[in-house]
Amino acid sequence: QVQLVESGGGLVQPGGSLRLSCAASGSILRINAMGWYRQAPGKERELVATITSGGSTNYADSAKGRFTISRDNAKKTVYLQMNSLKPEDTAVYYCNADLYTSDLRPRNYWGQGTQVTVSS
Repeated sequence: QVQLVESGGGLVQPGGSLRLSCAASGSILRINAMGWYRQAPGKERELVATITSGGSTNYADSAKGRFTISRDNAKKTVYLQMNSLKPEDTAVYYCNADLYTSDLRPRNYWGQGTQVTVSS
């Protein structure tokens, strides 16, 4: 089975920074894309940023200029560097991966989520 494990969340003051990590493991042949999504209380889950295996990125308007997504293909890990954090960034952040398993099955997986709280 494939597993995504997020880390790096926590409590930070407005204007501060956090770096989230998500490592994929298991029977993976190829990861096509990975991304970060977030869900605040009472709101729908929304896209934050995505990155393909080739390095193409996509950001939500709210993240542009503040967040940077990157990946280490060898480690099957995606990162989200979050700078200039605002209280409205407070949410559970989920890692997502679009991939092929070792037996050539196309699959999409979610991590368990990591809490990010921006508060003074």
